[in-house]
Amino acid sequence: MDETLSRAALLRGAGIGTAGWVAASVLGAGSAGAQAADHPNVRLIRDYYRAYAEGDPRALERFFAPDIRWTIPGRHPLSGTKVGVAEVLAFFRELGRAGFRAETFFLAAHGDWVVDLHRGWSTTPAGLDITWALAFRITGRKIAEAINFAADQHAADAFFWQHYPLAPLPDRLAGR
Repeated sequence: MDETLSRAALLRGAGIGTAGWVAASVLGAGSAGAQAADHPNVRLIRDYYRAYAEGDPRALERFFAPDIRWTIPGRHPLSGTKVGVAEVLAFFRELGRAGFRAETFFLAAHGDWVVDLHRGWSTTPAGLDITWALAFRITGRKIAEAINFAADQHAADAFFWQHYPLAPLPDRLAGR
């Protein structure tokens, strides 16, 4: 299947209409796409996703600034802003428990920011398969900040509540 058709099918599957498909096709094509691919911050994020595909959270550590901030949207046990490498790696270990995978289909850079659209899905158990957008702020060739956006936040919240239950009281509360 050619790249444009597979991108169109993926975007339609994510609930992105014709206008979004046209924008993604135009933004990802031609000389603008080639220039974005050559941007050092886009290369950094491509390398990050290659390391993510290895399934070893420690392989990601080299991409993170020491004071990284990674914001996960929603109202579920994994949501909120993770601060520092240890918290971000703990989040990725939890995603690893559900066998999360990512398939990037759009990257663009502007200044210190890289925007990524990707398909993100769980494998163990299967059940969440949606499009995610991330805004990465790059400082000193490291990811200093990442902000996630879910195409279907309700589905993400339901999945994470189902597969990441809280501990019973009183053990659920920190410092108790």
